[in-house]
Amino acid sequence: MLEILHVTAFGALHTAISLIAVIAGLTALIHYLEISPRSQAGKIYIATTILTCLTGFGIFHHGGFGKPHVLGIITLAVLGVAIMAGRSRFFGRASRYVETVSYSMTFFFHMIPLVNETATRFPLGAPLAADAEAPGLQSAAGLLFIMFLVGAFLQVRRIRTAGRATLDTRPSGGEKLSP
Repeated sequence: MLEILHVTAFGALHTAISLIAVIAGLTALIHYLEISPRSQAGKIYIATTILTCLTGFGIFHHGGFGKPHVLGIITLAVLGVAIMAGRSRFFGRASRYVETVSYSMTFFFHMIPLVNETATRFPLGAPLAADAEAPGLQSAAGLLFIMFLVGAFLQVRRIRTAGRATLDTRPSGGEKLSP
């Protein structure tokens, strides 16, 4: 089966790890509306995303260092930003926003090779696209980016609304807190 798909055993392992990351990311987004290291799904997502990037560096399907390797480097950098934002106040009051949107951005990064690899391999014998540069795949990447932007906007709005709700429940100056 791997020969039919033109995938090595290492490539299959990389794909399996990346699919676990995508499933964990989807689970986190569906259940918690965000990917966070504070959930089990988020922890699995982060670990498998790192493994996906690292195993991806060993794949040279097109002969050498290329766009997928650059995407892996960018993904690791954005993960680093997300982790830093979640563990420190480096970004000040924006830390929560930076953390959430950065993790979502890495999920968007997973979608690009997922769509490209699927479209260039399936259906077997007559794939939907000849290569990753096919115009339809460029359009799909644009649509995925728009979906990311909408999702990020909704996440920021949800965080901001939750912050206001917390502020609204604080007593005003004349009220006393009960012990």
